[in-house]
Amino acid sequence: MKEILIITSYYPPEIGAASNRMFQLANGLKKHGFKVSVITPLPNYPTGKIFEDYKNKFRVSSKENGIQVHRLWIYASNSKNKFVRLFAMLSYSFSLMWFYLWNKIPQTVIVQSPPLLVAFTSMLFLRSKKRRLILNVSDLWPIAGLELGVFKMNFGYKLLERIERFNYKKANLVLGQSEEILSHISSMLSQKETFLYRNYPDFESPKIEFNNTDEKTIKLVYAGLLGVAQGIYKLCQELDFNTIEFHIYGSGSEQNKIENFISKNKDIPIFYHGELKRTDLHSELMKYDVTIIPLLNRIYGSVPSKIFEYARLGLPMIYFAGGEGEKIIKKFKLGWIAKSGDYEQLNKVISQIQCLELNSELNHKIKKTALKEFDFDNQLNELVKLI
Repeated sequence: MKEILIITSYYPPEIGAASNRMFQLANGLKKHGFKVSVITPLPNYPTGKIFEDYKNKFRVSSKENGIQVHRLWIYASNSKNKFVRLFAMLSYSFSLMWFYLWNKIPQTVIVQSPPLLVAFTSMLFLRSKKRRLILNVSDLWPIAGLELGVFKMNFGYKLLERIERFNYKKANLVLGQSEEILSHISSMLSQKETFLYRNYPDFESPKIEFNNTDEKTIKLVYAGLLGVAQGIYKLCQELDFNTIEFHIYGSGSEQNKIENFISKNKDIPIFYHGELKRTDLHSELMKYDVTIIPLLNRIYGSVPSKIFEYARLGLPMIYFAGGEGEKIIKKFKLGWIAKSGDYEQLNKVISQIQCLELNSELNHKIKKTALKEFDFDNQLNELVKLI
């Protein structure tokens, strides 16, 4: 049985796209006959605090779903202070180095990036002619950080670019979740072997039951991280509520601002429902007419995994995030597009959606497309050939 190690900064019981993606990859490889192990920090995302069951522990190793999981110490924080966040990443890097010194590492290793420095630690310490290093790139850093205003074009940024290049150079194979990521890597290292590995979900979707009998009001829903990058607080301020009601699920740094806005504007049909487990959330989402996928600013290389998850549910989308995701929505007819950051156009797009368009026929059509075009098993079969 071939052994494979996955190194990631996010893993269940943490929630979110990154955690789900790495769990599905680990579980999928196990089903293909690999002996899979995972290294990840003690769970702390998105709160920035170690989960209750793992507090005051330096390391926890356990068998979970037939996968050996090693949870290592990290200085957990979700502080906006870049130095605190840097220290948090370095603390996990230190734990990784310590683990590498005292444990046997398999010959095949998949390293998740970002975080860039955590990936660098692994690529530096595990590089070997006998070892196959696979770098799984879900977002382009430091470019994404520059676009989000996290970094400035200075010496520190140039240093991160050198680290990024080092990571790509030392990888035997680079997986990218978007065509933009692969193009960027090829522009730096033209001969590097790459593979498009989308964030396709792997779950049994609930039965489609179209329940909207209100021909005037569209029930719009957002579910996910309530962070600055998603801009949900801004949406609450900018949406035209003449024909819609807005339902919100999730948690994050903007949660309190959103709740305060709702409490001060009781006449506006915005409803915050808290945070749900993924399986429960899927059932809840089936109650709504259409979902919105927003980003405050378009991020180069990013393709929100919500596209593929919602498509599998058969849920029509309003895409408000820019970039490569727009092409996917258009190509597979998954919903509507509004230019990222243009709230006037967004409201116009919503106003042009007729309630009659939102029906079970549309839901079934989207779901059928997802099952055919965004198949996790088919993609994994192709990946396994390269491993």
